[in-house]
Amino acid sequence: MIIDLEHIEASALPYEVAISAMTLAELAAGPHAANDRVERGRRQDRLQRTEAAFDPLPFDVDAARAYGRVFSAVLSAERKPRGARAVDLMIAATALAANLPLYTRNPNDFAGLNEIVDIVPV
Repeated sequence: MIIDLEHIEASALPYEVAISAMTLAELAAGPHAANDRVERGRRQDRLQRTEAAFDPLPFDVDAARAYGRVFSAVLSAERKPRGARAVDLMIAATALAANLPLYTRNPNDFAGLNEIVDIVPV
């Protein structure tokens, strides 16, 4: 599973990649958060290209159950599992439930999860 696909070198990725529905939700919010027309258009383009290229993995019952393990691991690492970090943790829970590694440009966002999710910095 991957986050922020357009900023990652293709050679750093496995042959097949997937995204979480939570990642798609973040991308869907992006155009609405932009104040600049050009940036809004760029974000809308990214959303549409992503929607066309992927059938996202759902945040389903298995991911919801995995979220409990993710939440606990973050607490054990003495980090806050709530607030802005919650969406990233739901993405990690989706990867855990699907038994997939998580490729990210921001591995520090997932500190404390290395024992339960394979976090791959790219």
